[in-house]
Amino acid sequence: MSVDVAIFLEGQNGLNWGNWKRIVRSVEDLGFAALYRSDHFTNMRPPDIDSLELWISLAWLADNTSRMEFGQLVSPISFRNPIFAARMAKDLDDLSGGRFILGLGAGWQEHEHEKFGFDLLKIGPRFDRFEEGVEVVHRLLKGEGPASFSGKYFHLNEAELLPRPQRKGGPPILIGGRGRKRTLPLIARLADEWNMGFRPAETFAALNTYLDELLVSEGRRPEEIRRTIANTIFFGRDDREVKRKIEESDYSEDGIKKFGMIVGTGQEIADRIGEYEEAGAQRVMLQWLDLDDLDGLEALAKAIL
Repeated sequence: MSVDVAIFLEGQNGLNWGNWKRIVRSVEDLGFAALYRSDHFTNMRPPDIDSLELWISLAWLADNTSRMEFGQLVSPISFRNPIFAARMAKDLDDLSGGRFILGLGAGWQEHEHEKFGFDLLKIGPRFDRFEEGVEVVHRLLKGEGPASFSGKYFHLNEAELLPRPQRKGGPPILIGGRGRKRTLPLIARLADEWNMGFRPAETFAALNTYLDELLVSEGRRPEEIRRTIANTIFFGRDDREVKRKIEESDYSEDGIKKFGMIVGTGQEIADRIGEYEEAGAQRVMLQWLDLDDLDGLEALAKAIL
């Protein structure tokens, strides 16, 4: 396979310093292209369990790895101020020697916003705020000299982040989503990478073609944006192990089919990744649910890398 394969973790599902350090070292040593994690305070539903703070954990990763890329899927503008996000992102990128990818999103999980007092907003205003946030990040990282911006939610007045990013334009801006009306047009205008999550290859292929059209209308070349997919994986060394992992999860067979989850033993996983590659994906991010199953992670690497 020529497509990159990365690992994606749900940091709110029991991540702490012990298992984070073990996973980071394993993903780096096993040869995966990158490691991503979500940015949440809690699960969608109680009980709440361990959830390691995202930016602090990525700073440790940046200084304790040397090869793989890393980032988040994604940091919500609803509780991550875009000015701080841009500032931390360029410093993380510099610390890692240019390996960080800045993933941004509008926010969606009601439970954590209610518990910690953040205003999620209704869908329309939420996306208005997100668009402003991405614009602010883009101006701070990719503009030349001081930046100004006057919006409803965010403001800049001749603001400049110093020192400037060592990588020209700073780390790539990743935006995830499938929305044809607002998300994909925003990606075509301001992003460096598009990520689609939890859908089959045929859905990815259709939206990938649509994104090409939007990029051309923005005066950009299609190759200017990297295309990536994130999806849940149920991998086993044999069919029995695959079946056990599915039975232990919260997903039904219908749900697995609807979301196009990547299920099977080594060759079956490789075949599914190949389907995404044929649909135009340049990187496949495998959502690894068991944070303590490093033996399974090693077996997966041997089977598909």
